[in-house]
Formats: sequence, C-alpha cells, structure tokens
Amino acid sequence: MRYLAIDYGTKRTGLAICDPAETIASPLAVIQGQKGLQKKIAEVVKAEDVGAVVLGLPLNMDDSEGFQTKLVLRFAEQLKEHVNVPIHLQDERLSSFSAEEKLASAEFTRGKRRKRLDAIAAAEILEAFLEQKTPKDSAGK
Repeated sequence: MRYLAIDYGTKRTGLAICDPAETIASPLAVIQGQKGLQKKIAEVVKAEDVGAVVLGLPLNMDDSEGFQTKLVLRFAEQLKEHVNVPIHLQDERLSSFSAEEKLASAEFTRGKRRKRLDAIAAAEILEAFLEQKTPKDSAGK
C-alpha cells in the first residue's frame, strides 16, 4: 500500500510518499499556505493511489500535547471530510531536527533549504511509521 505522510504547518506543509512495497519513503512536495490545503492533499491522495495518510503529531518531549498538537488534531478532523482513506497519527518529535541534519551537508541557500525541509521531515515521519508497522524478527534474520 502507498502511504502519504504529512508534516503539517501553518505556513508550509510537507508531503512524502512511499512505494507500494512500503520500503522507500521519498519527499514529494511542499504546499505553501493554508488556502485549499485539504483539497490539494485529497488530489494527491487520488493521483498517487494512496491507501492511507500518516499525519505527523507534534507531541512535547514529555508526551504532553501543546498548541501545535491541537492544530494538527483539528486539521486531521478537517482532512477526514476530504479523503476517504484511513488517517494515522505518528509521533513526529525530532523529525524536523533529523531533516535539518540531512540537509546540512547539501549546498543549498537558506531559502532553498527551508523549501525542502518540510518534505524531508514528512519522509522522516513516514520512515518512522513504516519501521513501527513492520514486525521485527527478534533473531535478526
């Protein structure tokens, strides 16, 4: 199944997608602003034959919910009205930090780095979701 990951933000929202075998998570796009965001995501879900959405949930380090968490939960409810696929919430703590580390060695201007950061953070969220979803063989095989 193909999953679409969303790193929701009030200014930019990053999208990432995985292959049908659920092994590779790739940055897909960054959507600027809020206008028509749910509709744009619904179009991506349809065009990319997505079977489920993974929405990054920004919990605090102590597992508590902050203001941004409430915004994401409200967005998830709104998105349900536009897509007819399951929406999974995935802890996204440190996904932006990890994405920034990956971009640090790239020779991008600060503006170009910022434009890519949200899609790479979405890919980090999707990778974490796929790792949790895949049962690990305790024998290491």
